[in-house]
Amino acid sequence: MKFCFVFGTRPEVIKIAPVYLYFKKTGEKVLSVATAQHREMMDMMVDVFKMQPDYDLNIMSHNQSLNRIVALIMEKLEPIFIKEKPDIVFVQGDTTTAFTSALCAFHLSIPVAHIEAGLRSGNLFDPFPEELNRKLIDVTSSYMFAPTKRAMQNLLSEGIEKKRIFVVGNTVVDALQLIKRKLDLTLLRKDIVNFDKYILLTLHRRENIGERMRSILRAVASFAKENKIEVIFPVHKNPKVREIVNQEVGSCENFRLIEPVDYFHFLSLLDGAKFVVTDSGGIQEEAPSFGKFVVVTRETTERPELIESNMGILAGTCYEKVYAALAKANGITLNDIANPFGDGKASQRIHKIVRGDKP
Repeated sequence: MKFCFVFGTRPEVIKIAPVYLYFKKTGEKVLSVATAQHREMMDMMVDVFKMQPDYDLNIMSHNQSLNRIVALIMEKLEPIFIKEKPDIVFVQGDTTTAFTSALCAFHLSIPVAHIEAGLRSGNLFDPFPEELNRKLIDVTSSYMFAPTKRAMQNLLSEGIEKKRIFVVGNTVVDALQLIKRKLDLTLLRKDIVNFDKYILLTLHRRENIGERMRSILRAVASFAKENKIEVIFPVHKNPKVREIVNQEVGSCENFRLIEPVDYFHFLSLLDGAKFVVTDSGGIQEEAPSFGKFVVVTRETTERPELIESNMGILAGTCYEKVYAALAKANGITLNDIANPFGDGKASQRIHKIVRGDKP
């Protein structure tokens, strides 16, 4: 069998890498295709995991639209699928790359395997366009690898056949365990910070850009100033995000604005943070592996397991609620709470399933 893995963004690489590497380790015939939907940040992760793509579509352009991304991927990916004839196409998550790749494979009658299937926020426009993407990917998939039982229940409630759904855990835990065995995160952290007490902040979601992001930043700035705590903020490359960040906190003494860092250095920052403030989906999954409480600055989350396990709080985006959530997080110490997202063996389970063995 030939297995094709398609990715185009930083989080996709992180979560596809352990599966791709495990398949390769077991002697399977693997093929990787990069769309480069996010060129620089994707490349950063490809280098980290040493998985140079067999094909690079190189689609990224300045101010690219979602429709343009879809059109370019469809145009460039179809000839590769026709030439290579993969038996299964793997996609991950909810990006436009994942959706378009799944649709392209479906049109060619190639089975699709969806890593991280079944996540739902319940709001088609929050996150946008991810909520629609993940629903459409699941509809086209022959294999849906759900990270949790709740994700499986989401799929069942939509009428999807149980025989296509497999609860395997989240592959991000696999990736983090690989990394933690190899790296001294404390040593890496010294490349960036020389102090111990800080909050790690990330913001980038499309639906937050504008007044929501301004409110979040103002709340974090007020909290940091009043509590005399530093904020480490790797600022996303999106120029609209950077404009807002510079206007709101560019001159704040408590903020250290840095360029996006490679994944290893990011994990070192996560490992050393007092707690995390983010609108990222992936970080909601990564933080539990480091025992870090998460303030989720979004109106919805498709990862309610984080909240239910008392490892995070859904803060919303208005100033008052974000500030209150920060105050709560500041007083929380997490002890031995089980990671709600898995045990690090998802890649092995996925391999057994597509090979027809019991996981």
